[in-house]
Amino acid sequence: MENAGQSFKRKMKTRHLVMLSLGGVIGTGLFLSSGYTIHQAGPFGTILAYLIGALVVYLVMLCLGELSVHMPETGSFHSYAAKFIGPGTGYTVGWLYWLTWTVALGSEFTAAGLMMQRWFPSISVWIWSAVFAALIFFLNALSVRFFAESEFWFSLVKVIAIVGFIVIGAGAIFGFIPLGHSEPVPFFSNITDSGLFPNGAFAILMTMLAVNFAFSGTELIGVAAGETENPSRSIPKAIRTTLVRLILFYVGTIVVLSALLPSQSAGVLESPFVAVLGRIGIPFAADIMNFVIITAILSAANSGLYASSRMLWSLADKQTISPIFAKLTDRGIPLNAIVCSMLGGGLSLLSSIIAPGTVYIVLVSVSGLAVVIVWMSISAAQFLFRRQYIREGNDVKDLAYRTPLYPLVPVASFLLCLASCIGIAFDPTQRIALYCGIPFIAVCYGSYYLTQSVKKRGTDHVEATEAESH
Repeated sequence: MENAGQSFKRKMKTRHLVMLSLGGVIGTGLFLSSGYTIHQAGPFGTILAYLIGALVVYLVMLCLGELSVHMPETGSFHSYAAKFIGPGTGYTVGWLYWLTWTVALGSEFTAAGLMMQRWFPSISVWIWSAVFAALIFFLNALSVRFFAESEFWFSLVKVIAIVGFIVIGAGAIFGFIPLGHSEPVPFFSNITDSGLFPNGAFAILMTMLAVNFAFSGTELIGVAAGETENPSRSIPKAIRTTLVRLILFYVGTIVVLSALLPSQSAGVLESPFVAVLGRIGIPFAADIMNFVIITAILSAANSGLYASSRMLWSLADKQTISPIFAKLTDRGIPLNAIVCSMLGGGLSLLSSIIAPGTVYIVLVSVSGLAVVIVWMSISAAQFLFRRQYIREGNDVKDLAYRTPLYPLVPVASFLLCLASCIGIAFDPTQRIALYCGIPFIAVCYGSYYLTQSVKKRGTDHVEATEAESH
């Protein structure tokens, strides 16, 4: 291991950055938890929820673009929060983002194990979880370039699969591809058959956290800024292309799912994609999609371990936690941070004891709450950064990338994120996220100020001793 404080190697190109962000986003949130959202909010409500989610992530990314281009560094969020909101908030945001992805690792490995049940029903979910965990660790522990290249191809596979799914689904919706058992052409009747809001319009607010979890990962562009070639050019381009693709992929996919999957048939124990392709009756299509989904889930886990380890490294680099996590290998890999972050994936082993569907929704909720709070910190940091930047006499035109419609964009993104946090208080299934998340935040703030107080006393004691010796 090399000494702490050494910087990462800038090995990522724009195509790596775009696919890394897509890799983090297109995972269980789209392929699995979208079934939960359809069941809760109904087909039309789900389409509306994902449109709102797309708007939220777009606004947050506009805020992140200004910050990460002006100050590109690895593990950027907590640095921005520490500088413009407060050091305790920065410390807490760092740990929340680490929690987001380590808990997400548990949900990704659980989901991959659930998908393998289609082919190997006699093998426990936790065994597959352990196998996939070992694979993801290996991919992250080699080199940044190897990780980025493997993630590029992982993501490309699922992007092609999603496009294929949308095309096949559209063909079934309009009758070009007949459904099994001589079913009539559905068009969009399924979206309105049970009413626009079968469980009430408020159900949309209750599902927004799961929707935001589905979009989490877009902000990886900011995390990877410190390992990207020419960030002032790469980051804005990655933000633009990623957001356009996400909206097309997500909204297009959700429309197909909502049109072809009855809400009472949707859940999280089987992917809605597999259920829809099984209904269309294309030979082996469901098995092919199952394979693609597993690839997508592992890709998201790959991105997740990258993100969590970099955040842990950044916390150590800022000397707020043990310097052991800031050490890099000769290939520029924070191996200690990767090992520690990987422990979060152990949560997936709970699926062998507790019902996998229950564990999965709990993990999604906790991870979703954490990432939404991180998004709120990005919006607040950009709002305060711009205000400070102008107060110091700088011209906004000098910024290489500017958040438009300031202060409307950061304020709107902050309030929309806050609304989704409030919504889960009314959903008994997801409410546990608040019970876990709020104490975690309190512990983070408490531990920060406690450690800083101890540090200050130690420094004061050393200074007093030196003064006496003179």
